[in-house]
Amino acid sequence: MLPLYLTLKSLHVSLALVSGALFALRALWSVTESSWLERSWVRVLPHLLDTLLLAAGLSLMVLTAQWPHQTPWLAAKLTALLAYVGFGSLALRRGASVRTRALSACLALLIFVYMLGAAHRHSVLSWLV
Repeated sequence: MLPLYLTLKSLHVSLALVSGALFALRALWSVTESSWLERSWVRVLPHLLDTLLLAAGLSLMVLTAQWPHQTPWLAAKLTALLAYVGFGSLALRRGASVRTRALSACLALLIFVYMLGAAHRHSVLSWLV
């Protein structure tokens, strides 16, 4: 089990970092109204990465038998994920103004950093512990 766990964990962490970096880049392009957002790879790659990220995360959850209703930090991370997706959607597509998209991008990135801390520290308090 240990080699599989370590492989899945490394994959999950790597995908999370790449996904977050790509989100930050796409958010910058959204705020600057760059035409790069319309490129096909920019529209497809995030979905592929995030699908793999979610699959690795769910696999880790099953492999370690850590369930959100029993593991507070995991419940907090998944709840934060919903907020991240919501603000990310506003930042990249749905925000009517540059200001709304910029504010939403900043909030999404703060939530992303919170999720990293909650996962790394295994605490609802994230980086505060």
